[in-house]
Amino acid sequence: MRNALGLMLASVLAAVVIAAGGWFYYSSRADQAAPKTMAARTADPLPAPAKLAAKDDVETTAALAGKPAAPAPAPVPAPAMPVQQKQVCANPNALGVSRVVEIDTTGGPGFGFDHFKQFDFLTDKEVVLTFDDGPWPVNTPAVLKALADECTKGLFFSVGKHATYHPEILRQVLAQGHTIGAHTWSHVNLNGKKMTEQQALDEVEKGFSAVKFALGTNPAPFFRFPQLQHNPAIVTYFGTRNVAMFSTDIDSFDFRKGATPDKIISNVMTKLDKLGKGIILMHDFQKHTGEAMPALLARLKAGGYKIVQMKAKTTFQTLPEYDEALLKELKVPTSSARPIGSVVQTVSQ
Repeated sequence: MRNALGLMLASVLAAVVIAAGGWFYYSSRADQAAPKTMAARTADPLPAPAKLAAKDDVETTAALAGKPAAPAPAPVPAPAMPVQQKQVCANPNALGVSRVVEIDTTGGPGFGFDHFKQFDFLTDKEVVLTFDDGPWPVNTPAVLKALADECTKGLFFSVGKHATYHPEILRQVLAQGHTIGAHTWSHVNLNGKKMTEQQALDEVEKGFSAVKFALGTNPAPFFRFPQLQHNPAIVTYFGTRNVAMFSTDIDSFDFRKGATPDKIISNVMTKLDKLGKGIILMHDFQKHTGEAMPALLARLKAGGYKIVQMKAKTTFQTLPEYDEALLKELKVPTSSARPIGSVVQTVSQ
Protein backbone atom coordinates (compact mmCIF):
# COMPACT_ATOMS: atom_id res chain seq x y z
CA MET A 1 0.00 0.00 0.00
CA ARG A 2 2.77 2.38 1.05
CA ASN A 3 4.73 1.46 -2.06
CA ALA A 4 1.73 2.08 -4.28
CA LEU A 5 1.10 5.51 -2.67
CA GLY A 6 4.71 6.46 -3.14
CA LEU A 7 4.63 5.53 -6.76
CA MET A 8 1.48 7.60 -7.22
CA LEU A 9 3.06 10.67 -5.57
CA ALA A 10 6.17 10.26 -7.69
CA SER A 11 4.08 10.16 -10.87
CA VAL A 12 2.18 13.34 -9.93
CA LEU A 13 5.42 15.16 -9.05
CA ALA A 14 6.97 14.15 -12.37
CA ALA A 15 3.93 15.39 -14.28
CA VAL A 16 4.12 18.76 -12.50
CA VAL A 17 7.82 19.09 -13.28
CA ILE A 18 7.28 18.18 -16.92
CA ALA A 19 4.36 20.65 -17.21
CA ALA A 20 6.39 23.40 -15.60
CA GLY A 21 9.27 22.76 -17.91
CA GLY A 22 6.99 22.84 -20.88
CA TRP A 23 5.50 26.15 -19.70
CA PHE A 24 8.92 27.71 -19.30
CA TYR A 25 9.92 26.42 -22.72
CA TYR A 26 6.90 27.79 -24.58
CA SER A 27 6.93 31.01 -22.58
CA SER A 28 10.51 31.61 -23.65
CA ARG A 29 9.65 30.97 -27.31
CA ALA A 30 6.67 33.31 -27.11
CA ASP A 31 8.82 36.11 -25.67
CA GLN A 32 11.24 35.74 -28.54
CA ALA A 33 8.50 35.84 -31.20
CA ALA A 34 6.32 38.60 -29.66
CA PRO A 35 6.18 42.00 -31.46
CA LYS A 36 8.52 44.60 -30.09
CA THR A 37 7.14 47.16 -27.68
CA MET A 38 6.68 50.79 -28.81
CA ALA A 39 9.85 51.75 -27.04
CA ALA A 40 11.78 49.04 -28.76
CA ARG A 41 10.47 50.12 -32.17
CA THR A 42 11.58 53.71 -31.75
CA ALA A 43 15.05 52.53 -30.89
CA ASP A 44 15.40 50.84 -34.26
CA PRO A 45 16.54 52.98 -37.19
CA LEU A 46 13.69 53.77 -39.57
CA PRO A 47 14.03 53.92 -43.34
CA ALA A 48 13.90 57.48 -44.65
CA PRO A 49 10.32 57.39 -46.01
CA ALA A 50 8.96 56.21 -42.65
CA LYS A 51 10.54 58.86 -40.42
CA LEU A 52 7.66 61.30 -40.69
CA ALA A 53 5.13 58.57 -39.91
CA ALA A 54 7.04 57.72 -36.70
CA LYS A 55 6.37 61.12 -35.10
CA ASP A 56 3.43 59.90 -33.00
CA ASP A 57 5.39 56.84 -31.83
CA VAL A 58 8.24 59.05 -30.59
CA GLU A 59 5.93 61.40 -28.69
CA THR A 60 3.90 58.55 -27.14
CA THR A 61 6.99 56.66 -26.01
CA ALA A 62 8.51 59.78 -24.45
CA ALA A 63 5.29 60.53 -22.60
CA LEU A 64 5.15 57.00 -21.19
CA ALA A 65 8.76 57.31 -20.06
CA GLY A 66 8.08 60.68 -18.41
CA LYS A 67 10.60 62.43 -20.62
CA PRO A 68 10.08 65.42 -22.96
CA ALA A 69 9.23 64.46 -26.51
CA ALA A 70 12.04 64.43 -28.99
CA PRO A 71 11.60 66.99 -31.78
CA ALA A 72 9.83 65.51 -34.80
CA PRO A 73 11.84 65.30 -38.00
CA ALA A 74 11.43 68.37 -40.24
CA PRO A 75 9.01 67.88 -43.16
CA VAL A 76 10.69 67.10 -46.44
CA PRO A 77 9.84 69.86 -48.94
CA ALA A 78 8.13 68.80 -52.17
CA PRO A 79 10.22 69.06 -55.33
CA ALA A 80 9.97 72.55 -56.78
CA MET A 81 8.18 72.97 -60.08
CA PRO A 82 10.56 73.90 -62.88
CA VAL A 83 10.66 77.65 -63.39
CA GLN A 84 11.42 79.18 -66.76
CA GLN A 85 14.75 80.92 -66.62
CA LYS A 86 14.70 84.63 -67.32
CA GLN A 87 16.96 85.73 -70.13
CA VAL A 88 20.09 87.36 -68.80
CA CYS A 89 21.08 90.60 -70.47
CA ALA A 90 24.77 90.76 -71.32
CA ASN A 91 24.60 94.47 -72.18
CA PRO A 92 24.83 96.59 -69.01
CA ASN A 93 23.73 99.69 -70.92
CA ALA A 94 20.87 98.02 -72.78
CA LEU A 95 17.65 99.82 -73.62
CA GLY A 96 15.76 96.96 -72.00
CA VAL A 97 12.06 96.97 -71.12
CA SER A 98 10.79 99.60 -68.69
CA ARG A 99 7.52 97.83 -67.93
CA VAL A 100 5.25 95.04 -69.13
CA VAL A 101 1.51 95.63 -69.44
CA GLU A 102 -1.09 92.87 -69.52
CA ILE A 103 -4.13 93.41 -71.74
CA ASP A 104 -7.57 92.04 -70.92
CA THR A 105 -8.94 91.60 -74.44
CA THR A 106 -12.55 91.00 -73.36
CA GLY A 107 -14.89 92.79 -75.76
CA GLY A 108 -12.19 93.56 -78.34
CA PRO A 109 -10.41 96.77 -77.21
CA GLY A 110 -8.45 98.88 -79.69
CA PHE A 111 -5.02 100.50 -79.37
CA GLY A 112 -3.24 103.12 -81.47
CA PHE A 113 -4.61 106.65 -81.76
CA ASP A 114 -4.78 106.62 -85.55
CA HIS A 115 -8.04 104.70 -85.13
CA PHE A 116 -8.71 104.08 -81.43
CA LYS A 117 -8.84 106.90 -78.87
CA GLN A 118 -10.10 105.15 -75.76
CA PHE A 119 -7.05 103.64 -74.05
CA ASP A 120 -4.26 106.13 -73.48
CA PHE A 121 -2.06 103.89 -71.32
CA LEU A 122 1.42 105.08 -72.31
CA THR A 123 3.12 107.77 -70.25
CA ASP A 124 5.54 110.37 -71.59
CA LYS A 125 8.61 108.87 -73.31
CA GLU A 126 7.10 105.38 -73.52
CA VAL A 127 6.93 103.47 -76.81
CA VAL A 128 5.73 100.08 -78.06
CA LEU A 129 7.68 98.44 -80.89
CA THR A 130 5.45 96.53 -83.33
CA PHE A 131 6.35 94.57 -86.47
CA ASP A 132 4.08 93.30 -89.25
CA ASP A 133 4.16 90.76 -92.10
CA GLY A 134 6.77 88.29 -90.88
CA PRO A 135 8.26 85.86 -90.38
CA TRP A 136 10.72 86.18 -93.24
CA PRO A 137 14.26 84.85 -93.78
CA VAL A 138 17.17 87.20 -93.07
CA ASN A 139 14.93 90.19 -92.31
CA THR A 140 13.12 88.88 -89.23
CA PRO A 141 16.34 87.43 -87.72
CA ALA A 142 18.02 90.81 -88.27
CA VAL A 143 15.26 92.51 -86.27
CA LEU A 144 15.48 89.84 -83.58
CA LYS A 145 19.25 90.31 -83.24
CA ALA A 146 18.92 94.07 -82.85
CA LEU A 147 16.25 93.64 -80.18
CA ALA A 148 18.29 90.97 -78.39
CA ASP A 149 21.41 93.14 -78.38
CA GLU A 150 19.42 95.79 -76.50
CA CYS A 151 17.56 93.24 -74.37
CA THR A 152 14.22 94.69 -75.39
CA LYS A 153 10.93 93.26 -76.66
CA GLY A 154 8.41 93.84 -79.40
CA LEU A 155 4.98 92.81 -80.65
CA PHE A 156 4.88 90.83 -83.90
CA PHE A 157 1.82 90.47 -86.15
CA SER A 158 2.44 87.45 -88.36
CA VAL A 159 0.90 86.76 -91.77
CA GLY A 160 -0.52 83.23 -91.73
CA LYS A 161 1.02 82.13 -95.01
CA HIS A 162 4.44 83.38 -93.96
CA ALA A 163 4.09 81.52 -90.66
CA THR A 164 3.56 78.25 -92.52
CA TYR A 165 6.50 78.98 -94.84
CA HIS A 166 8.93 79.71 -92.00
CA PRO A 167 7.61 78.30 -88.71
CA GLU A 168 11.13 77.92 -87.33
CA ILE A 169 11.67 81.68 -87.55
CA LEU A 170 8.37 82.45 -85.84
CA ARG A 171 9.30 80.05 -83.06
CA GLN A 172 12.53 82.03 -82.61
CA VAL A 173 10.41 85.14 -82.11
CA LEU A 174 8.46 83.37 -79.38
CA ALA A 175 11.56 81.82 -77.81
CA GLN A 176 13.11 85.26 -77.39
CA GLY A 177 10.11 86.40 -75.35
CA HIS A 178 8.28 88.58 -77.83
CA THR A 179 4.48 88.74 -78.13
CA ILE A 180 2.91 87.27 -81.28
CA GLY A 181 -0.47 88.12 -82.79
CA ALA A 182 -2.00 87.66 -86.25
CA HIS A 183 -2.28 89.71 -89.46
CA THR A 184 -4.70 87.63 -91.61
CA TRP A 185 -3.90 84.60 -93.73
CA SER A 186 -2.69 86.33 -96.91
CA HIS A 187 -2.39 90.04 -96.08
CA VAL A 188 -5.44 90.94 -98.12
CA ASN A 189 -7.34 94.22 -97.65
CA LEU A 190 -10.40 93.20 -95.65
CA ASN A 191 -12.23 96.30 -96.91
CA GLY A 192 -11.71 95.36 -100.56
CA LYS A 193 -14.71 95.85 -102.87
CA LYS A 194 -14.96 92.16 -103.74
CA MET A 195 -14.38 90.98 -100.17
CA THR A 196 -17.46 89.35 -98.66
CA GLU A 197 -18.01 89.20 -94.92
CA GLN A 198 -17.43 85.44 -94.95
CA GLN A 199 -14.20 85.82 -96.90
CA ALA A 200 -12.98 88.40 -94.41
CA LEU A 201 -13.88 86.12 -91.55
CA ASP A 202 -12.03 83.23 -93.20
CA GLU A 203 -8.93 85.38 -93.65
CA VAL A 204 -8.93 86.25 -89.96
CA GLU A 205 -9.59 82.80 -88.51
CA LYS A 206 -7.35 80.97 -90.95
CA GLY A 207 -4.56 83.42 -90.18
CA PHE A 208 -4.80 82.73 -86.46
CA SER A 209 -4.88 78.95 -87.09
CA ALA A 210 -1.74 79.22 -89.24
CA VAL A 211 0.13 81.14 -86.54
CA LYS A 212 -0.90 78.54 -83.98
CA PHE A 213 0.23 75.76 -86.33
CA ALA A 214 3.65 77.38 -86.76
CA LEU A 215 4.17 78.09 -83.07
CA GLY A 216 2.77 74.84 -81.76
CA THR A 217 0.84 76.88 -79.20
CA ASN A 218 -1.87 79.52 -79.09
CA PRO A 219 -0.87 83.07 -80.08
CA ALA A 220 -2.00 86.21 -78.29
CA PRO A 221 -5.51 87.47 -79.13
CA PHE A 222 -3.93 90.50 -80.83
CA PHE A 223 -4.68 91.51 -84.44
CA ARG A 224 -3.69 94.25 -86.86
CA PHE A 225 -5.68 94.88 -90.04
CA PRO A 226 -3.59 94.86 -93.24
CA GLN A 227 -3.13 98.42 -94.55
CA LEU A 228 -4.95 99.50 -91.37
CA GLN A 229 -8.23 98.91 -93.22
CA HIS A 230 -10.73 98.17 -90.47
CA ASN A 231 -13.62 96.12 -91.75
CA PRO A 232 -16.66 97.14 -89.61
CA ALA A 233 -18.13 93.64 -89.55
CA ILE A 234 -14.81 92.15 -88.37
CA VAL A 235 -14.41 94.88 -85.76
CA THR A 236 -17.76 93.80 -84.35
CA TYR A 237 -16.80 90.14 -84.67
CA PHE A 238 -13.62 90.69 -82.66
CA GLY A 239 -15.80 91.95 -79.82
CA THR A 240 -17.38 88.50 -79.65
CA ARG A 241 -14.01 86.70 -80.01
CA ASN A 242 -12.29 88.92 -77.42
CA VAL A 243 -9.51 90.01 -79.79
CA ALA A 244 -7.65 93.28 -79.23
CA MET A 245 -7.12 95.36 -82.39
CA PHE A 246 -4.02 97.42 -83.08
CA SER A 247 -3.64 100.53 -85.14
CA THR A 248 -0.63 102.82 -84.65
CA ASP A 249 0.55 106.21 -83.46
CA ILE A 250 3.76 106.43 -85.48
CA ASP A 251 4.20 104.88 -88.93
CA SER A 252 7.78 104.24 -90.00
CA PHE A 253 6.74 103.97 -93.69
CA ASP A 254 9.45 101.35 -94.04
CA PHE A 255 7.38 99.60 -96.72
CA ARG A 256 7.50 102.50 -99.16
CA LYS A 257 9.62 102.40 -102.27
CA GLY A 258 12.93 104.13 -101.70
CA ALA A 259 12.84 103.61 -97.93
CA THR A 260 16.34 103.52 -96.48
CA PRO A 261 17.50 102.91 -92.91
CA ASP A 262 18.12 106.64 -92.47
CA LYS A 263 14.66 107.56 -93.77
CA ILE A 264 13.01 104.99 -91.53
CA ILE A 265 14.79 106.38 -88.47
CA SER A 266 13.93 109.94 -89.47
CA ASN A 267 10.25 109.08 -89.99
CA VAL A 268 10.01 107.49 -86.57
CA MET A 269 12.00 109.99 -84.54
CA THR A 270 10.49 113.12 -86.11
CA LYS A 271 6.95 112.15 -85.19
CA LEU A 272 7.92 110.53 -81.90
CA ASP A 273 9.73 113.65 -80.70
CA LYS A 274 6.58 115.59 -81.54
CA LEU A 275 4.12 113.22 -79.83
CA GLY A 276 6.42 112.20 -76.96
CA LYS A 277 5.19 108.60 -76.90
CA GLY A 278 3.33 106.02 -78.97
CA ILE A 279 2.93 102.66 -80.70
CA ILE A 280 5.42 102.42 -83.58
CA LEU A 281 4.51 100.49 -86.74
CA MET A 282 7.33 98.70 -88.58
CA HIS A 283 7.68 95.57 -90.74
CA ASP A 284 10.10 92.73 -90.04
CA PHE A 285 9.33 91.62 -93.60
CA GLN A 286 11.33 94.60 -94.94
CA LYS A 287 15.08 94.36 -95.36
CA HIS A 288 15.81 98.00 -94.50
CA THR A 289 13.90 97.71 -91.22
CA GLY A 290 16.35 95.14 -89.89
CA GLU A 291 19.21 97.33 -91.08
CA ALA A 292 17.73 100.38 -89.35
CA MET A 293 16.98 98.74 -86.02
CA PRO A 294 20.39 99.02 -84.27
CA ALA A 295 20.64 102.76 -84.95
CA LEU A 296 16.96 103.35 -84.21
CA LEU A 297 17.21 101.65 -80.83
CA ALA A 298 20.32 103.71 -80.09
CA ARG A 299 18.39 106.90 -80.91
CA LEU A 300 15.53 105.86 -78.65
CA LYS A 301 17.95 105.20 -75.81
CA ALA A 302 19.77 108.49 -76.34
CA GLY A 303 16.44 110.32 -76.37
CA GLY A 304 15.43 108.90 -73.04
CA TYR A 305 12.63 106.76 -74.45
CA LYS A 306 11.52 103.60 -72.67
CA ILE A 307 10.12 100.40 -74.15
CA VAL A 308 6.82 98.95 -72.98
CA GLN A 309 6.00 95.34 -73.80
CA MET A 310 2.36 94.39 -74.31
CA LYS A 311 1.17 90.91 -73.37
CA ALA A 312 -2.29 89.37 -73.34
CA LYS A 313 -4.03 88.12 -70.22
CA THR A 314 -5.17 85.00 -72.10
CA THR A 315 -4.30 83.25 -75.35
CA PHE A 316 -6.42 83.07 -78.49
CA GLN A 317 -8.49 79.91 -78.91
CA THR A 318 -8.61 78.99 -82.59
CA LEU A 319 -11.67 77.32 -84.10
CA PRO A 320 -11.28 73.57 -84.75
CA GLU A 321 -12.85 73.74 -88.21
CA TYR A 322 -10.21 76.23 -89.38
CA ASP A 323 -7.41 74.21 -87.79
CA GLU A 324 -8.59 71.10 -89.60
CA ALA A 325 -9.09 72.89 -92.92
CA LEU A 326 -5.58 74.36 -92.70
CA LEU A 327 -4.00 70.96 -92.05
CA LYS A 328 -5.83 69.46 -95.01
CA GLU A 329 -4.69 72.31 -97.25
CA LEU A 330 -1.10 71.94 -96.09
CA LYS A 331 -1.38 68.15 -96.43
CA VAL A 332 -0.17 67.68 -92.87
CA PRO A 333 -1.17 64.58 -90.87
CA THR A 334 -3.80 65.58 -88.36
CA SER A 335 -2.13 63.54 -85.61
CA SER A 336 0.83 61.30 -84.92
CA ALA A 337 1.60 59.26 -81.85
CA ARG A 338 5.21 58.65 -82.87
CA PRO A 339 7.85 60.57 -80.90
CA ILE A 340 10.27 62.61 -82.98
CA GLY A 341 13.14 60.32 -82.00
CA SER A 342 11.46 57.42 -83.78
CA VAL A 343 11.03 59.47 -86.96
CA VAL A 344 14.29 61.45 -87.13
CA GLN A 345 17.60 60.11 -85.87
CA THR A 346 21.13 61.49 -86.18
CA VAL A 347 23.33 58.83 -87.74
CA SER A 348 26.42 60.96 -88.40
CA GLN A 349 27.61 64.27 -87.06
